[in-house]
Amino acid sequence: MSVPETTDCRLRCVLPFEALPGEVTLLRRAAAKQLSRWGMPVAVDEAEVIVTELATNVVKHVGEGTSATLVLEWRRDRLRLEVHDRSPALPSPRGADCYEECGRGLHLIAGLAIDWGAVLTAAGKAVWCEVPLTVEAGCRRIERAAEVLERYQCDESGASRHGRSRDAGLDESAVELIADLLHWTAVRGHDPDDILDRALMHYEAEAEAA
Repeated sequence: MSVPETTDCRLRCVLPFEALPGEVTLLRRAAAKQLSRWGMPVAVDEAEVIVTELATNVVKHVGEGTSATLVLEWRRDRLRLEVHDRSPALPSPRGADCYEECGRGLHLIAGLAIDWGAVLTAAGKAVWCEVPLTVEAGCRRIERAAEVLERYQCDESGASRHGRSRDAGLDESAVELIADLLHWTAVRGHDPDDILDRALMHYEAEAEAA
């Protein structure tokens, strides 16, 4: 279901889904799981609410069973969420007839997000919003680690070398990556235990200062 991607400045995950009431809960859980895999420190609760509202609007106003797609994108200081569907009808919270049906959800999204909107696409439309993230060194370190692990996990040669699937958890990839880094330090004549001790000291100092 998940199709993770990495770029120079962001992490991106594409989650196709069917617009059915039962699928909304599964989609919300899948989104929360992906944010947890990335190690995103904040905005998970807000993201779950927004995913629910956006997906529910597709069910109600585009039609049950419609194919749609949720896109999650971590852009440094913000999380962007997009839902793509095949209807060209753009949502609006202003119309009197629409307000009771869909306006409430859109106002909820506007209250949680720093910005939102809707645009026409070649296949239909996309409704998007962006949630702010805490801008701090710790957040950026987590983002960098997630970027590295996503690339490492998607390395087919690395996956086959260690005899594990590409769907293995990022925690397992982290262990493999650390082990590979220790091999690299040993080849360069360094003591792996010393490297681990220094890294742990660095982490503990930063954790205490946070």
